[in-house]
Amino acid sequence: MKILASSLCLLLLLQVSVMGETLIVGPGKTYSSLRAAVAIADKGDTVLVLKGTYVSLNTIIDKEITVLGKGYPTLDAQQKEEVVTITANNVKLDGFIIRNSKSGDMRDFAGIRLHRVHNVTVSNNRLINTFFGIYLSDSKNIRVSGNTVKGSREAINSGNGIHSWKCSRVTISNNSISGHRDGIYFEFVNNSLIKGNTSANNHRYGLHFMFSDDDTYRNNTFKNNGSGVAVMYSKRITMLHNVFQENWGSSIYGLLLKDITSSQINGNRFVRNTTGVYMEGCENISVHQNDFSNNGWGLRVLANCVNSTFEKNNFKSNSFDVTTNGSLSLNRFKDNYWDKYEGYDLNKDGKGDIPYRPVSLYAQIIEQIPQSVMLMRSFIVSLLDKVERAIPSLTPESVKDEFPSMKQWTR
Repeated sequence: MKILASSLCLLLLLQVSVMGETLIVGPGKTYSSLRAAVAIADKGDTVLVLKGTYVSLNTIIDKEITVLGKGYPTLDAQQKEEVVTITANNVKLDGFIIRNSKSGDMRDFAGIRLHRVHNVTVSNNRLINTFFGIYLSDSKNIRVSGNTVKGSREAINSGNGIHSWKCSRVTISNNSISGHRDGIYFEFVNNSLIKGNTSANNHRYGLHFMFSDDDTYRNNTFKNNGSGVAVMYSKRITMLHNVFQENWGSSIYGLLLKDITSSQINGNRFVRNTTGVYMEGCENISVHQNDFSNNGWGLRVLANCVNSTFEKNNFKSNSFDVTTNGSLSLNRFKDNYWDKYEGYDLNKDGKGDIPYRPVSLYAQIIEQIPQSVMLMRSFIVSLLDKVERAIPSLTPESVKDEFPSMKQWTR
C-alpha cells in the first residue's frame, strides 16, 4: 500500500509539472510586463495578461509556453521596434491587440514574427498599424487563425498583412486583412492551406503567390484590392469556392496566373472585375464550374497557355467573355453557359446544336489596339458584329465551345 501511495503521489506531481503554472501580468500583479513574465516562465507555463496597455519593444518569446490575453490587452511598440517575436516551438499567442510596429526600408518590422519554429498558433489577435502584420519565416506546422490585421492607409508605410517565406504546412484561416501592401503573401511555401479569409482594400494584391507548390486556397473573399490576386511560378495549386470581386482598374485582375501548371480553378465566383482571370504561360489548368459575371473581360487567355480545359462555367453580362492573342488550339472549351449564345436546341438535349465562338472580332481588335475600347457600343462595333457572323473565319476558328449549355449551371 505504501508503494502504491508513493506511486500515486509521484504521478500527481508529474501531472502538475506537465500542466505548468499560470503567471499573471497586470497592474498590481507580480509581473508588470509580458517580457518580465516570459523571463521567469518555464516550459509548459501559461502567461495570462490582463486588460491594459503595455509597452512591448520586441518582446521575445523563446520558451514553449502559452501566452493569453484577457479582455484584449494592448502590446504597443510605439513605432520604435517590432512588437513580439516568437523563436520557440509549441507556442500559442492568443487574444491581444498588437499595434504600432516600426516601419522602414532596411528591415521588415512586424507586429508578430515567427522565425525557425514549428507547432505555433497565432490566433484571435487584432493587429493595428503594423508595417508587416504576421511574419512567418523558415517555419512549419503553423496555424494563423481568427486574426484581424489592419495596416496603414499609406502604401509607402505598408508591408504585407500575413507574410510567409520558406515555410511548409501552414494554415491561414478565418482572418480579415486590409490596408496592407499584399493581404496574404506566400513565397517558397509548400503543402499549405488558406481558407475562409477576407482580404480586401489592400494596396496591391489580396493574395500573392510566388514559387509555392502543392497549396490550396478555398472559401476566401478577395475584394477591391489594388491589383487583385496573383499566383505565379507555382505548381499544383488548388483554388476552390473563392470570391474575386470588384478589383477594378488598368492592369488589374480578379485572378492573374503566370507560369502555373497542373492546377485547378473550380467553383469560384468572379464578379465585377476588370478581368476575371488572366492566364499567361499556363499548362494543364482545370477551369470548371466557375461563375464569371459583370466583368470587363471574363477570361484573357494568352496563346502560350496549353492543355487547359474550360468546362461547365457560367458567363453572364461580361463585356467580353473570352479574348486571346492567338488560336488557343491546344485548349478545350466544353459545356459552358454563354448568355450571348443565340443558337438553338432542336433535339432538346440541353446542348446547343451549333458551336459557340466566344472570341469576338472587336475583342481581338482591343487585344491588339487597347485604345479602340473607346468605340465600345458604337455603330462601327455593331457593324463588326454583323461582319463576324457573316464571315466567322475572322476570329480564331479553334476557340469554340462545341456543345454550349442552353441553361446556366447551378452551384
